[in-house]
Amino acid sequence: MGIFATLERMVERDGGAVLVTVMAVSGSSPREAGTRMAVRPDGAFSGTIGGGALEWQALAEAQALLASAAGSRMRMTDRALGPDLGQCCGGRVRLMLERFDRTDLPWLAALSAREDGAEMITIGLPQPGGSFSRRPAGETEAALAPSAAPVLLADGRLVERFGSRNPPVYLFGAGHVGRALVMALAPLPFELFWFDPRTDAFPAHVPRQVRIMRDPQPERSLGQAPDDARILIMTHSHALDLAIALAALAAGRFAYVGVIGSQTKRARFLSQMRQAGLDEERIARLTCPIGIPGIEGKEPAVIAASVVAQILLLPAYAAAGAGREESRLPAERRSVGGKAVS
Repeated sequence: MGIFATLERMVERDGGAVLVTVMAVSGSSPREAGTRMAVRPDGAFSGTIGGGALEWQALAEAQALLASAAGSRMRMTDRALGPDLGQCCGGRVRLMLERFDRTDLPWLAALSAREDGAEMITIGLPQPGGSFSRRPAGETEAALAPSAAPVLLADGRLVERFGSRNPPVYLFGAGHVGRALVMALAPLPFELFWFDPRTDAFPAHVPRQVRIMRDPQPERSLGQAPDDARILIMTHSHALDLAIALAALAAGRFAYVGVIGSQTKRARFLSQMRQAGLDEERIARLTCPIGIPGIEGKEPAVIAASVVAQILLLPAYAAAGAGREESRLPAERRSVGGKAVS
């Protein structure tokens, strides 16, 4: 569920909610700028800004802000994690806390309806009491937010990015390991396309970000897959595994092509790939067996954990998150609530 849908549900149920946003960080910090957490009046929350003392204090401040029905609806805090909170990180984090109530439901509902897992850029308009109401940004406005870090403009508007395009995983096979992988990937920032030609192979319920694909020739789907797709192959048929792997490697553009199996299966596949005319450079991109070396367990959940760890370590994935650990607001941005935000 997206952040606006979460806030809308909280406000409808409890009459109010607080959005905690990491505005900027420097040095080591639990989470990056643009991370958010929604808090209910009873202290229950959705999302995390990193846990520990920083989050615990933010939850207490959010509840205090919700308890103050009158007065300011927004609070800015700036914490040095070592001196202020006794943490070892050594970094500094600036948080913005905003209180919303039923008067905010129209724009919360409008943005909730637009959340579909894709990136959305909004413009926040200052409201009485200091919080922001938001609307989708226009093309020119969207260009003002080059990264995940919120940008406070000199005229008081707030430009933010919500959601992102998550790297896609193309998972071929709905057997025991395939099902375990779906559950292991469910809470992680991936978009999952799940293929199996067998009409009765899939469970009745799957996580929200999973797209079920029933294609009798699933290798054809690779023509539409983006370059940063992770290809995981574990069908019920070795012949089908080989056909998908050949198509994926022949494309020569995917971040990861992995096939479940033994060293014997790998040797057989390499031989057949050479017979099919695939060059050595592309063959070398095959990962088989899949998973982190040294993890020997063959239980589906163990294999799934090993494979997920392996694709999280991919250089392409690391590059996608590069530069987000230290996001600062430009020095020329104005102050909010009397505290500098540069």
